[in-house]
Amino acid sequence: MPSDSKPRERLLKFGIENLSEAELLALVLEKGTKKENIIEVSNRLIAQYGLDKLSDCSLKELKEINGIGQAKAMQILALFEINKRKEMINSEMRQIRTAKDVFGLFHEKLKDEKQENFYVLMLNNKNFVIGQEKISLGIVDSSIVHPREIFKPAIKNSASRIILVHNHPSGDSNPSKEDKQVTEEIAKAGELLGIQVLDHVIIGNSFWSWKEESETSKNL
Repeated sequence: MPSDSKPRERLLKFGIENLSEAELLALVLEKGTKKENIIEVSNRLIAQYGLDKLSDCSLKELKEINGIGQAKAMQILALFEINKRKEMINSEMRQIRTAKDVFGLFHEKLKDEKQENFYVLMLNNKNFVIGQEKISLGIVDSSIVHPREIFKPAIKNSASRIILVHNHPSGDSNPSKEDKQVTEEIAKAGELLGIQVLDHVIIGNSFWSWKEESETSKNL
């Protein structure tokens, strides 16, 4: 690999914020294989799995990937575990009381996004945040945002309650018919699993709350 293409040299020259995802992963993995340099390995991993799916792989699953031995698998696990713990520290002991609290938690993260990002915010039985996870990227519909994908991280993290969160890149937080349909389907699935869906908050320039709209409707 030419010296000016190596991740370390590019970091020193341009700064870490200007490296691609493949270059960042290459810095963690350090070495390639006999057939692929480390950038090629990293590009293949991201193209095949994406960072989201890669972060969910177990040690065994990572070791089964072509070009990833035990040492590299451990390095990948460590990378994503550090990130998960950082997110936990950032949200630790934050109690959610209203949809406005959810807006405050997500607006800065989502305000410049060009696509819809769908998150599940996981809470304990006192509404303290115990984690958050991105479920999908792109237009929200029931074929993509399936209950099994929503409740998988909630069950894994022993969440008692969840809040659905997604953004509208247009800035208009009003829900679509599909948004409301998805919410109702997930809420019904939550009842069966014993995990309460407290709200669905849509983030735009302001926010829309499924819970607040439902309460307003009851009082009319």
